[in-house]
Amino acid sequence: MKSKIPARMALPDLLKGVAVLLMIQVHLTELFAVSEFSENLAGRISLFLGGVPAAPLFMAVMGWFVGASQAGFGRQTLRGLKLIGWGFLLNIGMNLHLFLRIFNGTSAIDPLPYLFGVDILFLAGLSVIIIAVLRIFLKNRIAAWLVVAVIAAAAGKYLPSIDGAQPCVTYVLSYFYGLAWWSYFPVLPWLAYPVFGFVFYLIYEEFNLSLLSLKQKLIAATVLLAMILITFQYGFSVSTHLETFYHHGIIFALWAVSFLLLLILIFSMIVSRAGDLPPLKYLRWIGRHVTSFYVIQWLLIGNTATLLYKSVQVPALIMSFILITAATSLLVWLWSKRSAFRYLG
Repeated sequence: MKSKIPARMALPDLLKGVAVLLMIQVHLTELFAVSEFSENLAGRISLFLGGVPAAPLFMAVMGWFVGASQAGFGRQTLRGLKLIGWGFLLNIGMNLHLFLRIFNGTSAIDPLPYLFGVDILFLAGLSVIIIAVLRIFLKNRIAAWLVVAVIAAAAGKYLPSIDGAQPCVTYVLSYFYGLAWWSYFPVLPWLAYPVFGFVFYLIYEEFNLSLLSLKQKLIAATVLLAMILITFQYGFSVSTHLETFYHHGIIFALWAVSFLLLLILIFSMIVSRAGDLPPLKYLRWIGRHVTSFYVIQWLLIGNTATLLYKSVQVPALIMSFILITAATSLLVWLWSKRSAFRYLG
C-alpha cells in the first residue's frame, strides 16, 4: 500500500530524521569517545557522517520549509526569535551540570563560551529572520537567491578578523562570522544551506520536479556520485577537521551542496519505493518532532558528558547511542502527548 503522506512532505521529514540521528552519533564521538577512537578511521567516518549529512542537511531542509510556508514576515520573524530563545535555554540546560561545577568551585572553566556558544538553533533562528527580510525584496527570484547563497558561503573569509576585539563585541559577532572555537555555526558561511534549501523549493515548484522519472533521477544521481567520488578526499578531509568544517568557505560549500543533492535524490527514490517501511516511518516521526528531539538529545548528552568526557570505549559508545536515542524518543513522545495528558487530568 502506498503511503498516504505526500512524497513532497514525507521526504523532508525523513531527511530531518536522518540528520538528527547522525548528529547524536557525532556528538557522542566528540564528547564521549576515547581519543583513540575519535582519532582513528572509524572516528573520522563518524565525524564525516556527522558533517554534511547532518547540520547542512538539517539546515537545507529547514530552508525548504521556509520556502513552502505561507507565513508572513511577522510570523517568520517571531519563529526565528523563538528559535534563538530556545538556543539560549538549550545552552543553559545542556551545560547545567558544568555550570553547577563552576559555581561550587570544582571547575575553573570560563562559563561564557558555553552560555553563548553558537549552536545550530541560533543559526536556524537568524537564518529564518534573514530569509524573511530578504524575501521582501527578492521575492521568489531564483537567480537572486543563488547569489545570496554564494555570498554567504564566501564572505566570511574576507571580513575583518575579530581577534583582539572587546569580549562583548567578539561574542556578538561570533553569531555571524569569525573563528572563535565556540562559534560552531556562524551565519557566514552556514546561511548558504537554508538559502540553498529555499532555492531548491523554488526550483521544485517552478519546474515541477515531482514529475521526474526514476530513470532521470538515476542519471542525475550517477553524475553527482561520479563528481563526489572524484573529489571525495577533499570533502572527507574538511568534514573530519572540525575547526575547518565549522568555518569553511565557498569551495567546500559547493561540494556539500552537491553531496546534499545526491542524498536528496537517493532518499526521494527510497521514499517513492519503500516509504511505508517501519524504520522510515520512525525517521519521519523524528523529523516531524525534530526541534524537541534535538533539544532533548543535547540535554542528555551535554549533562552526561561532564562525567564521561573522552572516556567511553567503542562497545559502550554504541550502547550510549542506543540508550540516548531510545530515551530521547520516549521523552519526545511524552512531550508530544502532553496536551492529551492534560485533558485526561
